[in-house]
Amino acid sequence: VQLQASGGGLVQAGGSLRLSCAASGPIFSIAVMGWYRQAPGKQRELVAGITTGGSIDSANSVKGRFTISRDNTKNTVTLQMNSLKPEDTGVYYCNALGKTSWSSDFTSWGQGTQVTVSS
Repeated sequence: VQLQASGGGLVQAGGSLRLSCAASGPIFSIAVMGWYRQAPGKQRELVAGITTGGSIDSANSVKGRFTISRDNTKNTVTLQMNSLKPEDTGVYYCNALGKTSWSSDFTSWGQGTQVTVSS
C-alpha cells in the first residue's frame, strides 16, 4: 500500500497549513490513518491519528490547533494545522495501518513532507 502526501511548506508563526495523504494499492481496510512528525535531532512522534469510526488521538501540544479528518470512501486523511508555532517545524509523515486481505496486515508510511514555521 502506497501513501502519497501533499501540502507542507514554509509559513510564519500563527499561520496555517494543510496536509493531505492518499492511500492506494490492495486495500481491504484501513484501521488507522494519521500523521507523525520528526524534528531535527528528535525522535518521530505522533501528531494525530484517526480510526475508521472517527476516534482521534492527538498530541497534547497540538490539541486545539490541529484538526485531523478522514474520508473512508477515498482512503484519504487530512491534517489542518492552525496557529502554527516554530516548534511545529519538522518532517511530517503520513501513516496507515490496515489489511490487504482478511489475513494480511500492512503498515505504510508516506514519503514525508517538510513543514517549516518561522518566528
